[in-house]
Amino acid sequence: MQILEKHACADGTQWVLEHESVTTGTTMRFALFLPESPKSLMVFLSGLTCTEQNVITKGHFQAAATATGTAVLCPDTSPRGEDVPNDDAYDMGQGASFYLDATEAPWSEHFRMRAYIVDELIPLVQRHYDLDGPIGISGHSMGGHGALVLGLSHPDVFNSISAISPIASATRSPWGQKALPMYLGDDVAAHQANDASLLLAEKGWSGPILVDQGLADGFLEEQLKTELLEEAAKSAGVALNVRRHPGYDHSYYFISSVLADHVWFHAAERDNF
Repeated sequence: MQILEKHACADGTQWVLEHESVTTGTTMRFALFLPESPKSLMVFLSGLTCTEQNVITKGHFQAAATATGTAVLCPDTSPRGEDVPNDDAYDMGQGASFYLDATEAPWSEHFRMRAYIVDELIPLVQRHYDLDGPIGISGHSMGGHGALVLGLSHPDVFNSISAISPIASATRSPWGQKALPMYLGDDVAAHQANDASLLLAEKGWSGPILVDQGLADGFLEEQLKTELLEEAAKSAGVALNVRRHPGYDHSYYFISSVLADHVWFHAAERDNF
């Protein structure tokens, strides 16, 4: 791994690093906040158009991470580079991986973000920094979709799940209805396996799930559809806590207002593990 940035922050260290990924076949960047004596790891997946930089500079989570002894891993949102396919639209291609393993050309060669995060990045960071505690996963918007899908799909890896303004049902969101066929073709089962609400109804979850949603979010009704996640949780008997916040939108003003709570939530679930 190559160190790109190192900053003292909140009595810990904020790192930005890059490495050559076998899974994506590209150079991948990620950020890692390390408190002095980390007890666990929380993965945070960012949303459309973001990189690893947005949340570490605007998320205001580091003090909570130090207080709880939580290392926070923030991957980039997709593979990048001149040889990596892209799309002119903001919601497809680089910066818009939807955290899945693409099966359709031209995306399938590099866009393998689920395998990258679960099978390569997390074990790499665990080994290098001697992090052997429980792992929580969270994210915002497209990253909230990713956190829910990866968490529900890999209960052997993740101990706790939360999300901020997530795409609750990718198969019923215009963003997902565009991206899933392009990345996965016409395989309906593959689309459903990347839909958080459908997965929750099918698989359930053994612990609580925390979701924060702003009520002034312009994407709420058309794209996010929080109520579908609530219906799935009710049918599966899952303790889903959706906190609705009047006046808050989809921006980092909202993320920075609630992300520390998510760090504390994952720390509490760690301590109950």
